[in-house]
Amino acid sequence: MLKDIGGSVRAVEFQARGARLQGYYYEPSGTVRANLVLHGATGVHQRYYRNFATWAADNGFGVLTYDYRDFGESAHRPLRDSPTTFTDWAVLDQAAAERTLSELAPIGPLWTIGHSLGGLGFAFRPFDARYQRIITVGAGFGHFTDHPWSYRPKVLAFWFLVGPVATTLAGYLPGKSLLLGEDLPAGVYWQWRKWCTSRDFFNADIGVSLPEPDFRQEGRELKMFTMEDDVVVPPASVGRYAEVFPRERIEYRNLRPSDYGLASLGHIEVFSRRSAAVWPDLLSSN
Repeated sequence: MLKDIGGSVRAVEFQARGARLQGYYYEPSGTVRANLVLHGATGVHQRYYRNFATWAADNGFGVLTYDYRDFGESAHRPLRDSPTTFTDWAVLDQAAAERTLSELAPIGPLWTIGHSLGGLGFAFRPFDARYQRIITVGAGFGHFTDHPWSYRPKVLAFWFLVGPVATTLAGYLPGKSLLLGEDLPAGVYWQWRKWCTSRDFFNADIGVSLPEPDFRQEGRELKMFTMEDDVVVPPASVGRYAEVFPRERIEYRNLRPSDYGLASLGHIEVFSRRSAAVWPDLLSSN
């Protein structure tokens, strides 16, 4: 369902298996270069990507943003009642968003851009043949030992102390109360924790909650970006993720803040307005 909310942005409501998701489609200006769906990071509302989506639309890209089930504008029940898992977000919701973009833009090339979690699920689902490019930003096989020492106490508390205790007691992750981000469904937290505290990352879930992956992704360009100063998903984590794909299929790039006249890029902040100097490279044809 589409609803014009003014300007060149339309509200979009669509179905994912067992869920109703809310998104926004930013119509491209001028000559259309491609249409892309932006899969967000864990605990990041789609509204955070509004500036990037507006910029991309002004430069010829149609953009679909959305919130995962039981989060943000797609939250339709108390979190304590949510059975949602990381797999639901990374596979079911991302696939539904890609199908929706195919309907919104029936002609021309389609791309996906996945931020963090948003870039982890694409090997687990089929694509419309028009999807030509997959872009990941800060997506990697994170492990708690990858983080710099300055950040590690926060991570250890999140995975082994405050996080599991609070989630067990509350029936969901009370991230806001803990000053550790957004509130999340318990199933999302527990599966996220399982992946990030295991050297095998999501491998143990393949064939159980995850389907068999296709890491070849033949016929599509794969572009993977990491940020040099990202302490949340450091370059080492992104590098391990890149290793599961055929080397000749990937364009891998480490973004350095100094190359853009910036003091930092970070993990979430790469999509903030202050990092706009980086955005042309994320969508570059080169």
